[in-house]
Formats: sequence, C-alpha cells, structure tokens
Amino acid sequence: MATVLDRVWTLHGDGRSVTPGEVVRPDERLRFPNMLGLGAQHILAMFGATVLVPVLTGFPVTTTLFFSGVGTLVFNIVTRNRIPSYTGSSFAFIAPVLAAKTHGGVPAALGGILCAGVAVFIVGLIVDRAGFRVIEFLLPPVVTGAIVALIGLNLAPTAETEFVKQAGIAMVTLVAILLIGVALRGFVSRLSVFLGVVVGYVFAAILGKVDWSGVRKADWVGLPHFQHPVFNGRAILLIVPAVLLVLIAENAGHVKAVAAMTERDLDPVIGRSFMGDGLATTISGVFGGSGTTTYAENIGVMGFTRVYSTLAYVIAGCVAIGLGLLPKFGAVVAALPIGVLGGAVTVLYGMIVVLGARIWIEARVDFRDPVNLVTAGVAVIVGAGNYTLHWGDYTFAGIALGSLAAVVIFQVLNRLQPKVTVAPEAEAGAFGDALVDPLAHEPDPRARTTP
Repeated sequence: MATVLDRVWTLHGDGRSVTPGEVVRPDERLRFPNMLGLGAQHILAMFGATVLVPVLTGFPVTTTLFFSGVGTLVFNIVTRNRIPSYTGSSFAFIAPVLAAKTHGGVPAALGGILCAGVAVFIVGLIVDRAGFRVIEFLLPPVVTGAIVALIGLNLAPTAETEFVKQAGIAMVTLVAILLIGVALRGFVSRLSVFLGVVVGYVFAAILGKVDWSGVRKADWVGLPHFQHPVFNGRAILLIVPAVLLVLIAENAGHVKAVAAMTERDLDPVIGRSFMGDGLATTISGVFGGSGTTTYAENIGVMGFTRVYSTLAYVIAGCVAIGLGLLPKFGAVVAALPIGVLGGAVTVLYGMIVVLGARIWIEARVDFRDPVNLVTAGVAVIVGAGNYTLHWGDYTFAGIALGSLAAVVIFQVLNRLQPKVTVAPEAEAGAFGDALVDPLAHEPDPRARTTP
C-alpha cells in the first residue's frame, strides 16, 4: 500500500506527526491510518450540507452522496492532484432547481444541471487554453477575497439556526473542537473537528437527543436511485444563468483560498478546477444527483488542521461512494443532531470568512483606494444580508448577487476612476481619513487590475 501511495504522494516527515508551523502539502501525505481519520473528518464536514440540498430539492440523498464521491475523484484526476477539494452539493442550485421542477419534474431539473456542468466545463477549457489571466482580470484579489468572505458570512445564519436549536449540545461540540485543536498536541489535534463531533454526538446520545428511527428502517446495502435527465428549454434557462457565475466565482475563490493556505501559485490550474467541477456536475446530472461545487466547509477543515493532502479527499470520495451504497451507515451519520452540526460549522464557516481576509492581506489589497473599498464593502453586505432578487421565474440570492456585485462594481468603477497618481499619505479619497491605516504597506500592483 505504501509503495503505491508513494508514487503519487510523498511521505511527510515520519508520517506520524506534523511539526508546529509546518503543513502537509497537496502532494504529501501522512501514514495511511492517519489519513483515514483525516478523510473521515472531511466526510463529516461536507455531509450536512451535501445531504441538505437533495432533501430541500426532492432528490435522492444516497444518489447525491454517491456522485459527490465520484465527482471528488474525477475532480482530483482532472486537476492532476494539485488542488485539494471536495465536490459537494451546491446551494446555488436549490432555487433554480425548484423552479425548473415545475416544468417537468426532477428529470427536467437534471437536464438543467447537466447543461450547467457542461457550461462550467467549457469556461474552464477556455481559461485553461487562454491562460489564467482571463480570470485574474475578472476576479482580482479584492474580488475573490470578497467572494470567499461573503460565502462564509452568507452561511453564518445557517450556523446560528443550527446552533440555537440545541445550544447546549452545540456548545459542547464547539468547545471540544477548540480545546482538542489548541490544547492537545500531535496528530490528535489535527482531528479536532472529527473528534469534537464525536464528543458532541456521544453527549447528545446520553441526553437522548439522537433520533435512531431512520437507522432502524434503513437497509444495510442498496444501490442509489438513478434517474436520467430530460432536456427542457425553460428548465435549462432557469438553471444555467442562475448558477454559472456563482459556480465560477465560488470555485475561483476556493482555489485562491487553498493557494493562500498552501503558499502555492495555483492560478495556472484554475481552468482545470473549473473543468473538474463542471465534469463532476455533468456526471451527477446524468444519473440523478445534485449539482456540485468545490466545498468551502472542507477548506475550513484544511485551514484548521493545516493538512492539505489530496489523499484525504480521495479517501473521502471513496467513503462517500460507500455511504451511497450503505443506507444504514448513511442513516447513522444523518442522525447527527442539529446541535452537533451547529457547533462544528460555527468554527468552519468562520474560517472561510477569515480566509477571504487573508487573500486581501496576502495580495496587499489597498483599501485606501475607494474602488477596492466599495467593491468589497458592497459585495460582503449583499452576501451577508442574503439580498434576494426575484425576476419572473428567476431568483438570485446573496451569494449570486454578492459575487455579481463584486465583479461588476470593480470593473465599472475601475474604468471610471481617473488614473491620477496620489501620494499614499493623501490617498484617503472620498471616504475620509478615518479609514486610512498610516502604517499600511504600499499597494501591490497585482491587487487591482488596471486595463
């Protein structure tokens, strides 16, 4: 086993522990037993959100789980083992899929999901051939940082809702994650999310707050429920425009976040990331699963553990496929009390917000520039407030509108702003001296794209 793994992933150190301050990079690994625990942690991170989407849209949960695992393996192959990421159910599909189902049910919605996947794949192919500067132009650091941050803030109300429903259980889970991650040493601290969830689960079971009815009813083994798409023009138009920009911006933001954490330049493979995500969504749409996206929840896990090995995602993908074939085991995981999930995602969603800020810091985005200031400010508020626009049968929610706002505001204002060289000490602009940091560094010319 070790010989086969060494052909793809180099053993990090002694394979048992990670020295404080170091990270396990995407092409590295720990010993296989240790990696199994990390893979399980990623399963827990993605599980709640991945199963929630099919529950809300009326899709089979086991089918979505199965193809989230398949999609993750496909993504890893397409990106050539360079971008650690899990492809789980995308919340961007919920509203348009529900609307599309009124024009032909689940099969019509699957046709729209398939077309959305193809569209994302084509965009990725263009970016891969034309060069990542196409995305760099449309999504400079101020934009991508805002998108990453607003994704975490947009998810915050979900975390709050889950937390307060079972506040005691959520608090025990949250405290356990924090204490295990900070107070303990060695590999155990790297499994803080997984172990914290176990602590919360056991605590909830002792209190009698775990509903085992679904576990008793579930079969031990069973194939996923496969369905096939039907192409309906109206359903396709309801889904593709509503999710395309979100998936691209979200994916690019996730790649930027991973690049910041791993301290590697992943811009040249952003196109392949789009292609991998598009192909995963396409395959899912062909057989009856939900549309996918690279998962912010799992990025939060990596940020907390500082283990970025893609092997953890290969393991997670295989486990997800297994869960799709084992309804009984999936029901055990699905029985996680809402409070346990609330405690865990409070940490993970917060990490996503901070990662957005880290993108700004790493790129030295100059927020004395009013273009950067309002681009980030408006986008983050639109995402955090979950602004929603209804236009006929279309519904555009916070992540979509916030991402679109970031791209459009930056591009328009960047062209309208007079190109005048201003001394740093006098560059407060129209927003006042109170917003100027007198100790700020000189802006990096990469922080804002000027045509």
